[in-house]
Amino acid sequence: MNQKRFLWFVATVVAGVLLFSASAFCADIKARMKNRLPRIIELKAAGVIGENNQGYLAFLGANQSEQALVDAENQDRQLVYGAIAKQQGTTAAVVGQRRALQIAAKAKPGEWLQDAGGKWVQK
Repeated sequence: MNQKRFLWFVATVVAGVLLFSASAFCADIKARMKNRLPRIIELKAAGVIGENNQGYLAFLGANQSEQALVDAENQDRQLVYGAIAKQQGTTAAVVGQRRALQIAAKAKPGEWLQDAGGKWVQK
């Protein structure tokens, strides 16, 4: 096998491994987020957490007993927003702000949302 073919072969294998790793990584994030969703829904319904205007969960009061859950969700959202931003040629902050608008549109009555000015409102 000549050197050019060998390099092409190696590049193809590496690209395949990276693609598989990326898709597995995304599947892991999706599974984690899906597993957390029932508890997040409960916390929103109880008024413990809301959706801020940056696309992340935030506590509404002193009860922060689920800090680890909220942190984990926000970290995964940050990873997702970063990946989307890279695909779209923008920033994770812009993606998060756009996602916040989508979340607000789909929020259930009684859930807390932060408006563009930073004020918390109940839908």
